[in-house]
Amino acid sequence: MADGARLIDGKATAAAVRAELAAEIAKLPRKPGLGVVLVGDNPASHAYVRGKTSACAEVGIHAPLVQLPADATQAQALAAVAAFNADPAIDGVLVQLPLPRHLDEDAVVQSISPEKDVDGLHAANAGLLALGSPRFVPCTPLGCRELLLREGIETRGRHAVVVGRSALVGRPLATLLSLKGPGGDAAVTVVHSAVPDLAEHTRRADILVVAIGRPRFVTADMVKPGALVLDVGINRIDDASAAKGSRLVGDVDFDAVRAVAGAITPVPGGVGPMTVAMLLSNTVAGCRRRAGG
Repeated sequence: MADGARLIDGKATAAAVRAELAAEIAKLPRKPGLGVVLVGDNPASHAYVRGKTSACAEVGIHAPLVQLPADATQAQALAAVAAFNADPAIDGVLVQLPLPRHLDEDAVVQSISPEKDVDGLHAANAGLLALGSPRFVPCTPLGCRELLLREGIETRGRHAVVVGRSALVGRPLATLLSLKGPGGDAAVTVVHSAVPDLAEHTRRADILVVAIGRPRFVTADMVKPGALVLDVGINRIDDASAAKGSRLVGDVDFDAVRAVAGAITPVPGGVGPMTVAMLLSNTVAGCRRRAGG
């Protein structure tokens, strides 16, 4: 292995989480259920859904799929969600995003029952997280925290800087890191593209999480020596040397930053697998909660 930061293996950690969930599910009185709604022909969305349903099958989660055409109406999308909301065998509802542009994406997401919102995007669940009493937390932030916990990374009193302010990653992760308890109690700064001299903030981070959606945005001079770096970005760039003519990179200039950081997640194989693992975990938690456990 080349010199540099320790690699945080999200793929191996996600596999451990799945094994634990499979053992737990085997003891439950019934299989947990995840209802999946897929609209349109977006190849990336289809690939993500295949990965998620395959992971469900691996651990023993029932995952029926409702697939709607690209020209599906708002009423059809809402009806698919409503059917899963009403189904007692379903503990979680996942609407694969993005939806086709003619649909009101927010209205569809907010139609999911808060008690089955395993993506943690319903306003009620966002509010509970903000109040410090989370029910369902978005899967990527939850995966980041799980990596920190399982890697034995101390967050209490540490300075965490989150680059990105999306409702899916940046904001919920900042809240998680600031909550009381394991994986929390950090001093958190949130920065984004509108912040001048952004590097002045990132260089102070003991824990740096990058979710800004720009390939190789964070460079070595933006990272404090010895810092822990979690790269949430997934960007496809052209690469003539790759078999498919392109490859995936993160929001961090991996090779350069690895020479400075103390530990770092790769892309792929870092945060991504943990996102799917936390979707499964949230679904199992929903099943336990609905059973009164």
